Amino acid sequence: MKWFGRRQKPGTLRKSDNPDQAHLREFAQTRQGVEGFVEPRTAVTDYTLLLVAIDGEWTRRRVPSVEWAHTFANKLGIPSYDAAVVGYPPRMREYNARQKRNGLT
Repeated sequence: MKWFGRRQKPGTLRKSDNPDQAHLREFAQTRQGVEGFVEPRTAVTDYTLLLVAIDGEWTRRRVPSVEWAHTFANKLGIPSYDAAVVGYPPRMREYNARQKRNGLT
């Protein structure tokens, strides 16, 4: 009997799955002014797509590839950028600061 579910071996990258993609779609469709920032692969995660709404609210999920992320954004009419090139929007940091000030983090 497994008490805590299935665990991956250390050093194994977690891949994007359908719940991740469904979450991104739901976020993009229920917020205004959403932009996408495609983040490069790291030692512990695959490629990720960071979505930032006009008020700075954000979410991040794993995606299968850089191409998939840009295509996903294009299909939803969302501008997408390479985060390593353009950086992150100031409104995201401002949102995080507001959340922290209000004790919501």
